[in-house]
Amino acid sequence: MKRLIPAPLLSLALLATWLLLNQTLSLAHILLGSVLAIAAPLFARPLMPHGHARVRKPVAAMRLAWMSLAEIVRSCFNVSRIILFTPAEGVNSQFIRIPLDMTSPHGLAMLSCLINSTPGTVWVELLADNNELVLHVFDLHDEQWWIDTIKGSYEQPLMELFESSGNDGAKP
Repeated sequence: MKRLIPAPLLSLALLATWLLLNQTLSLAHILLGSVLAIAAPLFARPLMPHGHARVRKPVAAMRLAWMSLAEIVRSCFNVSRIILFTPAEGVNSQFIRIPLDMTSPHGLAMLSCLINSTPGTVWVELLADNNELVLHVFDLHDEQWWIDTIKGSYEQPLMELFESSGNDGAKP
């Protein structure tokens, strides 16, 4: 069964999304959505060299999602205020380096998504030789605050989610 439907929850979510987007429960859309929901993970399998991530602690995932949403909304207001009311010479755009302890490819990918979803920040590069993240901050005032925020609010929960059992959370 795993060979036919490698990611049943993902397939179910894709089918639900298909039906919601089409706003119908007709048999034709259920069948077409089912075919797409099964085919998409099968075709995407070669793109996932580390296998599927296993989230071991869903409550921690929900806490991270809630905290990230709050940070995205807060940053949206701050960046809007800066763009609308701060003169260009008053903006201090900088690149900073943040040392990372996380090694999980799934955790690093999720960290990249969270950082790039937050207005005012962009993941620029991961320096593999010393495991440092190069981050661009739109208006930097306190570099240590950014380091503490990324490490404490994002990296630690992601390590709890993806590195809790001593591996990177991936199937062999």
